[in-house]
Amino acid sequence: MTHCARTDHHCKRCDHPLPFAFSMAFQPIVDVARQQVITHEALVRGLGDESAYGVLSQVSDNLLYRFDQACRVKAIELASGLGMTSGLSINFLPNAVYAPEACIQATLDVSRRVGWPTERLVFEITETESVSDRGHLRSIIDTYRQMGFTTALDDFGKGHANLDLLAELRPDKLKIDRALVMGCHQDTRRQILLKAVADIATQLEIDLVAEGIECREEAKWLHEEAGIVQHQGFYYARPAFESMPAVAGFAAP
Repeated sequence: MTHCARTDHHCKRCDHPLPFAFSMAFQPIVDVARQQVITHEALVRGLGDESAYGVLSQVSDNLLYRFDQACRVKAIELASGLGMTSGLSINFLPNAVYAPEACIQATLDVSRRVGWPTERLVFEITETESVSDRGHLRSIIDTYRQMGFTTALDDFGKGHANLDLLAELRPDKLKIDRALVMGCHQDTRRQILLKAVADIATQLEIDLVAEGIECREEAKWLHEEAGIVQHQGFYYARPAFESMPAVAGFAAP
């Protein structure tokens, strides 16, 4: 990683505004055993609820760090303004974190300003395939844990977010990608893989979140057969622009 640019409590990479505006939508993550929403994931959107693509396409390499910091601030401000009482999950790019202790300052500052409890922050690590320095990624996770944050590996089971990461990293959560979840109630091969992941997670004391659940049958199988109780997907609620959506239903216990 290149050096940290923070001097005299100011960062040369993030002290200037972005040349574009954006907002957030929120999607709930539910615990079907407890029948409640435990976290909301903040998802980037355009100001008119346009898809994330239109925003992300404007993020050049030299804006990456500034955008990552702005996303954290925007998510916390909106969640606080909505009166959110669940956890708040924020995606971040490991390559946008130069020094974990310094790069977290904007997050701490906005949390203090709006009264957001930092222990209710979850940081989802995305695009792990782009990280060549596993030691740096491990340092981020370890530093965040020491500061009381929860960390999650996103898109587990897809691309490079696979078992080799767990040999070196100690995230609190794994988010199982939709590629493994879809049709799991009727796909024997996916069932075998999901049960294996659930067993590994139990032994490593890592919580699992199944992403991309789109039907009741998938939700029921994950809960009843694999013992995976933290769920996210359209079956429960679609992302809601600058608001918290109502949860449509829970899988039967």
